[in-house]
Amino acid sequence: MANGQWYPPEWPERIRAHAEGTLTPVLPRRAATVMLLKDAGNGPIVHMLRRRASMAFAGGAYAYPGGGVDPRDDDRDIRWAGPTRAWWADRLGVDETGAQAIVCAAVRETYEEAGVLLAGPTPESVVGDTTGADWETDRAALVARELSFAEFLDRRGLVLRSDLLGAWARWITPEFESRRYDTWFFVAALPEGQRTRNASTEADRTVWIRPGDAAARYDKGELLMMPPTIATLRELSPYGTAAAALAAAPARDLAPVLARARLVDGEIVLSWPGHDEFTKHIPTPPTLPTPGGGPV
Repeated sequence: MANGQWYPPEWPERIRAHAEGTLTPVLPRRAATVMLLKDAGNGPIVHMLRRRASMAFAGGAYAYPGGGVDPRDDDRDIRWAGPTRAWWADRLGVDETGAQAIVCAAVRETYEEAGVLLAGPTPESVVGDTTGADWETDRAALVARELSFAEFLDRRGLVLRSDLLGAWARWITPEFESRRYDTWFFVAALPEGQRTRNASTEADRTVWIRPGDAAARYDKGELLMMPPTIATLRELSPYGTAAAALAAAPARDLAPVLARARLVDGEIVLSWPGHDEFTKHIPTPPTLPTPGGGPV
């Protein structure tokens, strides 16, 4: 039975063009996504959303809340708790401005898409309920980019809690894709008093599910996922609590994972270094004979 690996029908043609040198890769856009965890009896469960089938990128696939960096995520100093921007810059492999933007994107996108906010009125606190009408007005303004995240935090007198995030992995969309992202994956625990909801216009459903159960359903072909999603689910499965996963984050290797496409014995081999399960073998078109008998 086929598994649930997301594989767009246009990939073979684009991979061949890339292998032949006729496709120029687009620059990836920086992005962040958050694996939001909460404890539930026999281990943690993770919050996932299913992207609408109509979405141009990964339609129908299960993923975590996340999205691209807003250029305004680094436009001003914000009240900041936890490791310094310099610490995050070293951890993420970027400069301090980029570190603020990536961490802000992780917190902002989690609020925009799941209604969960990793911020509080003091460096030691987290907001409780974020479901009121005034909160929703601000969230909608963030989604519409009418309000920057820095302005939102300043307006509400909130401190961004970077200490509630753990950097887990970094994946870069393959060079042959038309939409590319350089994505940092973070892990976080659902703050006490808050609850998730499907606040994303890009998703048609959300679930809380054990990472191992989600991986098993992917293996059966029941859940569609991109390689980074299923890879991180498998990595989360051994942890018995959300706190244990968070404690493991600082030791995680953040070397970026980037797919490679190469020609081997007449076929294109698509692989993700360190993740053999995603390897694909794509036959190249047969050569056509010329009227004189030689190949075209």
